[in-house]
Amino acid sequence: MFRPFPSLAALTLAAWLPLPALAQLPEPVAGVLRSTAIPESALSVLVLRGNDTVLSHLADRPMQPASTMKLVTTLAALEQLGPVFRGRTELRTTAPLQGDALQGDLVLRGGADADFSTEALTTMLRSLRNQGIRRIEGRLVIDRQLFNPARLDLGVAPFDEYPEAYYNVIPDALLVNKNMLQLDLRADGGRLTLAMQPELEGVTVASDMTLTNADCDKWEDGWKTPEALPQADGGIKVMLHGSFPKNCTANYAINVLDRQEYLDRLFRFTWKRLGGSIAAPTVEGATPPEARLLAEHVARALPEVVRDTNKPSDNALARTLFLSLGALAPDPLLGSRPQPGSAVLTLARTDNVIRAWLRAKGIVDTGLVLENGSGLSRSERITPVQMAGVLQAGLRSNWAPEFMASMPIVAVDGTMRRRLPGSPAAGRARLKTGSLKNVVALAGYVPDAGGRQCVLVAMVNSELVSNGRGRLVLDALVDWVARLDGTPPGFPPQPVQGVPGQFGAPSRMPAPAQLPAQP
Repeated sequence: MFRPFPSLAALTLAAWLPLPALAQLPEPVAGVLRSTAIPESALSVLVLRGNDTVLSHLADRPMQPASTMKLVTTLAALEQLGPVFRGRTELRTTAPLQGDALQGDLVLRGGADADFSTEALTTMLRSLRNQGIRRIEGRLVIDRQLFNPARLDLGVAPFDEYPEAYYNVIPDALLVNKNMLQLDLRADGGRLTLAMQPELEGVTVASDMTLTNADCDKWEDGWKTPEALPQADGGIKVMLHGSFPKNCTANYAINVLDRQEYLDRLFRFTWKRLGGSIAAPTVEGATPPEARLLAEHVARALPEVVRDTNKPSDNALARTLFLSLGALAPDPLLGSRPQPGSAVLTLARTDNVIRAWLRAKGIVDTGLVLENGSGLSRSERITPVQMAGVLQAGLRSNWAPEFMASMPIVAVDGTMRRRLPGSPAAGRARLKTGSLKNVVALAGYVPDAGGRQCVLVAMVNSELVSNGRGRLVLDALVDWVARLDGTPPGFPPQPVQGVPGQFGAPSRMPAPAQLPAQP
């Protein structure tokens, strides 16, 4: 059972109490910092327990949060959009049906449907066939205009050297299969066999990869960025480059096709397979106000999407929710409906929504920088004090169970499943992770040894966090909090008996040369 937490005003006051012990890092954490050569100045921490500030170290400093920023996005979504919120995808038309022919355009309208997939599209098109439609005499009109601009991905420089990776997908309002191609690679007998899903009209996959004697587990070391090559017949060849180990198999998803091509070719392949035909080209455009509904797909309820956002740290889902905050309103019957005022940039609207929500909870937004709400950003900033305020708001929220259930459980699931398996935090603490090349972060809830809930926020911004070193610092902090036994804040906690070799015992910390790589 959660114990009540102080008001945000009390939080702010407690964070600034002039208690030297509160600013001094506990020895288990300081010891790991020394062994990894990460300076104390790179770490910002705030740990709260009830009305007490257990630890405050540079907690008012704006930091890069990496994926812990998803906690702000998902709690704001739960509170502003509500648990019955659902994204939608619709097929609409203004054209009459004559015989088996639709005498005009068919509009595919996006509504930030996080679950829109090949299966969902197939079901919608099968509904058209069941309504007697076989021929579409007009065009397929793709309506992505819920968000402004409709294509946030256009003209954006790659975030890193893996633009085809799923974590780099920039969503729009009509993203099917997250725009991913699922590849199956099998090297057997000196030959590489390739398969691709879903099937798209006119799209094939080929390879000029060299087969090597490398370790199967390290096949990605030979991977190079693939290309989508237009063909003379109007098709597209997805060409894989690099090398691949002999007698190995791998499954990998890539984002290489322009999403207009992807959706158009998926629609045409699926429609033809169902016995339908469409002759006119595909265009982008808006849905006429008078267009009637032919078929629809509705996403899962928001708490399920929030869980799938935070547990595995899904950037595309987080960005979709972030944009939805600025473009959609909840609807008890439809799940969601567009907000008026689409001329305003969606990201700016979302920024205003989140800041107003924070201020309403007494959280000062000075120093806060929002970009896309996922944490996959070099510009997003938040202080540990602000993040702790969000976490306290989460405990007081009507949707606290849904919010808590979305967070990875230490040593059990999500991005924390392989961390701290022998710690007293295992199976008890719920923490959102964050990781970039120069950032590691944790934010969430850690029960102490007496079962009292602690709010923990910790962020390390340093070029020295790689190879698991930054994670060791944060894991030491989590373990220390989980071992707190009620002694006054700032004093070393007593170790938990029967759990040897944990981060609570600094003498067991590895030397720098022995630092293990963290998964």
